[in-house]
Order: sequence, then C-alpha cells, then structure tokens
Amino acid sequence: MGEVAVCYNPFMLPDLQMNDVVRLRKPHPCGGYEWKIVRLGADIGLECLTCGHRVLLTRRELNKRIKKFIATGDGRPLPTR
Repeated sequence: MGEVAVCYNPFMLPDLQMNDVVRLRKPHPCGGYEWKIVRLGADIGLECLTCGHRVLLTRRELNKRIKKFIATGDGRPLPTR
C-alpha cells in the first residue's frame, strides 16, 4: 500500500502548548491584550497577564479571537498565522 496523504486544514487551531502567550483581538476589561494558556483540552484555559483573571474558551472561539502569538512556553519557534 502507498503512503497516507496528510491533509492540512487551514481552519484548524494552530499547535498550542501550555504557557504559550497569545494576543487577542479585543482587550479584557482590565485593559490587557496578552493571555497565557493554562489549560488544554476541549476548552482552552487562558489567564490574563494583566490582572490574572482566568477564562475558558472553546477551540473554535479562541481561533476567532487570536490576533497573534507573542511567545511560546518551551522556546520553539512562533507559529505563523
């Protein structure tokens, strides 16, 4: 049998890891734009770097709200968006 082709879906959420820092499109009420990823699963847990407030977003909602990646938690290159 031949090799299995891997299809890339551009609508899928980029590879996220714990402690990655992302910038969202709209500010939190405290004025902060940067969030740290603190939970991975069906929902993504985010912690505001300005005030420390935590929220849960679905992967789909987070994909809509991410503006750019600021930093990665383990030193790997930043994903392109």
